[in-house]
Amino acid sequence: MQESTLTSKGQTTLPRDVRQALSLQAGDRVRYLILDGGEVRIMRSRPAASLAGILRRDAAEPVTLQAMDDAIAAGACDKA
Repeated sequence: MQESTLTSKGQTTLPRDVRQALSLQAGDRVRYLILDGGEVRIMRSRPAASLAGILRRDAAEPVTLQAMDDAIAAGACDKA
């Protein structure tokens, strides 16, 4: 288990093992998720631009707006 000391200004240094586990470099941002029971999780923050292409499927043809509208209409009719 890793630990670090909190300064009077509320700052701490993340231990090397934690930085390596999160692939953190100088200047990177981190997020804190506060859970019930006093537990806090830390994770690497990623800019929205890094998500570009994450859902890309090379083999699939792009879907047209008309095809999307048709699928929505068909789904709405099935539930009626």
